[in-house]
Amino acid sequence: MTLKIVLLINAISSGITGILLALMPDIFATLFKTDKIAPFVEVGIFLILFSSFVLLAAFNEANQKRWTKLIIKLDLIWVVASIFATVFLASSIGIVGSIIILAIAAWVGLMAYFQQHTLNKLCYESNKNNIN
Repeated sequence: MTLKIVLLINAISSGITGILLALMPDIFATLFKTDKIAPFVEVGIFLILFSSFVLLAAFNEANQKRWTKLIIKLDLIWVVASIFATVFLASSIGIVGSIIILAIAAWVGLMAYFQQHTLNKLCYESNKNNIN
């Protein structure tokens, strides 16, 4: 799998999640057993912006490696923040909310893994070609 494909998968999944959260926050508030919809809209807007950056990185070969490193860091921050959020909000978001947060964190972690793996492979191949 190429770095561009991995980034496109991340961009599309982040974008779809962001759009759903921003446009249907009441559904997620119900799943999370809360009446607050603003956090869902805010996270949705962030994900839409993030997915736009990832999409830009996918098509910008000149900065792709550098930007991918930043995307990986942001993905890892998301995973850690999700774990903390689940722990600290567990009593107020219900089990379904906790499962949703952790499932998304697992997906984001998987994206970070594939991005890092593909980036490492590119760097290895580049170094190998420079030696020969």
